[in-house]
Amino acid sequence: MRITFENKQLQVPDIVEIPFIEGDGIGPDIWKASQEVFDAAIEKAYLGKKKINWVEVLAGEKAFNTKGVWLPDETVEKIKTHRVAIKGPLTTPVGKGIRSLNVALRQTLDLYQCIRPVSWYTNVPTPVKDPQKVDMVIFRENTEDLYAGIEFAAGSPEQKKLREFFSKELNKALREDAGIGIKPISLMGSQRLMRAALNYAIKNNRKSVTIVHKGNIMKFTEGAFRDWCYEVASKEFKDSIILYDDLGDKPVPAGKILIKDIIADNMFQQALLRPEDFDILVATNLNGDYLSDALAAQVGGLGIAPGANIGEGYALFEATHGTAPKYANLDKANPGSVILSGVMMFDYMGWTEVSQIIIKAFQKTLEQKTVTYDFARSIPGSQELTCSAFAKAIVHNMK
Repeated sequence: MRITFENKQLQVPDIVEIPFIEGDGIGPDIWKASQEVFDAAIEKAYLGKKKINWVEVLAGEKAFNTKGVWLPDETVEKIKTHRVAIKGPLTTPVGKGIRSLNVALRQTLDLYQCIRPVSWYTNVPTPVKDPQKVDMVIFRENTEDLYAGIEFAAGSPEQKKLREFFSKELNKALREDAGIGIKPISLMGSQRLMRAALNYAIKNNRKSVTIVHKGNIMKFTEGAFRDWCYEVASKEFKDSIILYDDLGDKPVPAGKILIKDIIADNMFQQALLRPEDFDILVATNLNGDYLSDALAAQVGGLGIAPGANIGEGYALFEATHGTAPKYANLDKANPGSVILSGVMMFDYMGWTEVSQIIIKAFQKTLEQKTVTYDFARSIPGSQELTCSAFAKAIVHNMK
């Protein structure tokens, strides 16, 4: 049985098929470990009354080696028909070759929300003194900005035409040897993201939403993003929010969500100096990408950073780190990012009993200092486990 989407509501059968992409590099190791955790938690929660039948679909190196294409049409179609999928890390060459498969999937399915919760777990080593103060959720716009892929190589015919157009029609000179990228930011794209973030904030009793932008420099893209986000808050959520400029010296009224904004470079500084002042961050694509990784570093790194890409009735959950080919097939890598992305998936599906079981067991395993090599080398007195053994430890802690 497949998940359906009716009247803007997800309908999830008790026995459901979920497509998965195991990923490149360490992908097969961490996917196998994660699936063991998922299946054990489902069984514990529902005693056989609910079940996932996992259906593999191909992308990345495995797809290229077997089908000659990096992202087969049937993979995209399978995700479309099943509406929810989960994936490991995929290869993205730098400066040449294919464009990012992750970006391609997000754009093809119009997964406009990249949601990245960032919080600290006991015993996870970090470079900051008070990682427990970090408890943020990043809503990153996922389809526009420089990631729209509208760029032209220096010296190409397209670049020459653009340079001529800018020079003759707009009186703007571009260097002859410059690559050119176009940065589209739309009202629709900005406002639907802010709307999603505010609905999330209300549903989850969050305290503030901060719009992150570089509008002091890019006034008609980043600045417009800021203004359009404020417009949604003021017009559509006026009974639930209070603007920072209207607050003055008073405390935030009970039940109200504080809406504020911050310049992107200052956000990086304040994330280190005053992380407790921030809750939900709403950001353009590039800023959100930077922030997601920087904040993950404050709580232990991408190894345990989950991610969700969500659109209207479609969702793709993913490991947020790279493929780490150096550790491929060594049963060594940390599966935490996929496991915690699975937690987000189960919450999205309404199977919250499963997500709660996984989180509690995951936390208990870290508290016991039984961890994979990436954490073991920084935690005194820890026991280093393989990827598969770490999964089994989590399953054991469900009992």
